[in-house]
Amino acid sequence: MAEKVYMIALSPTMEEGSILKWKKKVGDLVKMDEPLCEVETDKASMDYLSSQEGTLLAIVKEVGSGAKVGDTIGIIGEPGEDFAALVAEAAPVAKAVVAPPSAAAVAAAKSAAASPASHAPAPAGSGAAAGHIKSSPLARKIATEKGYNIAQIAGSGPHGRVVKADVEGYTPAASPTPSGSFAPVSFGYSALNDEKVPVSRKRQTIAKRLGESLFTAPHFFLTLAIEMDNLLEARERINTKRKEKVGLNPFILKFVAEALKRHQALNSSWEGEFIQNHSSIDLGIAVAQPDGLITPIVKNAGSKGILQIEAELKDLVERARTGGLKPEEFTGATFTISNLGSFGIEEFTAIINPPGVAILALGATIKTPVVATDDSIVVRRIMKVTLSCDHRVVDGAVGANFLTEFKRMMEDPYMVLL
Repeated sequence: MAEKVYMIALSPTMEEGSILKWKKKVGDLVKMDEPLCEVETDKASMDYLSSQEGTLLAIVKEVGSGAKVGDTIGIIGEPGEDFAALVAEAAPVAKAVVAPPSAAAVAAAKSAAASPASHAPAPAGSGAAAGHIKSSPLARKIATEKGYNIAQIAGSGPHGRVVKADVEGYTPAASPTPSGSFAPVSFGYSALNDEKVPVSRKRQTIAKRLGESLFTAPHFFLTLAIEMDNLLEARERINTKRKEKVGLNPFILKFVAEALKRHQALNSSWEGEFIQNHSSIDLGIAVAQPDGLITPIVKNAGSKGILQIEAELKDLVERARTGGLKPEEFTGATFTISNLGSFGIEEFTAIINPPGVAILALGATIKTPVVATDDSIVVRRIMKVTLSCDHRVVDGAVGANFLTEFKRMMEDPYMVLL
């Protein structure tokens, strides 16, 4: 019996997704848990795995189309079935892609082997209309990362829409870099303009969640200066014996986890009627993307050593930057770390990332004159850290004790062994 294929929530915060690519054509056989299409959510792009078996009878939502959770995106059933009423109900205005399977496809479906059916793409075009470039959010993101002007890329999607494949296959014309100008970097530079930039689903979600966090959770902030010399020297000694060098973030995550073991309040969630404690320390670390932030999570960090954290973190960050994380790998952090030190930022405050009740902001390590205990002036490498706390759960003294303990561990790394 023919059935509708509904858009489902592919991440806990997803309310709507965009179809980036259909991996099956009308007439193809679809098996259980087989990738049916690729969907862009509010956080990443991921495969939609079919929960139905049969033949793809119709595509209701074409490439580039948005679909809210619960919307019909396709029809699956048996070859030869009458599914016109389902299509009319699902897409009363938009024209769905419907093509009766060929005799070969019917025979193939019955023998459990799909026969490819042709699906003609929309004519390629410039994608420009009334000064607005029709393009998918993912295409714009990739174009920004590569420093491409998306207006120069021909679109092969519906109505000339620029899609991911167009950007990845684009080769910009060679042109000299003007004297004194900056070549494009990871986030790209573009000329000043008056363009209205569509808000991506990711950006909408960030605005909603962090707005709710800032205006719902009463924030307070605690700042400390940490002497980094002992930790940096210990790291240098470790790296002299290793081919692959260990970064600074794994040490920070390890010490945060050890401090959280002694301060349960900061590893909990506000649930309104109660405070939910968490026995697992799941640390999120903010990773910048052109269209917003994502926080890959090192699960159960309190039970892992620095080298294990380093390996997991490297894999998570690489996949975060290419949109390859699964929902469970970037949602539900019990505590979050945001590090802007690599950008030269000396000190800042961060907004708490729900469902956590605290976030630690790390600044750059700067050589700073310090008054020693004998009143002499010495130069130390100093990093300022700021802890943002939800006052509904964390009292000032509790947050201060956590931050002080973290500072002691950072300044005397061997203390973690005790």
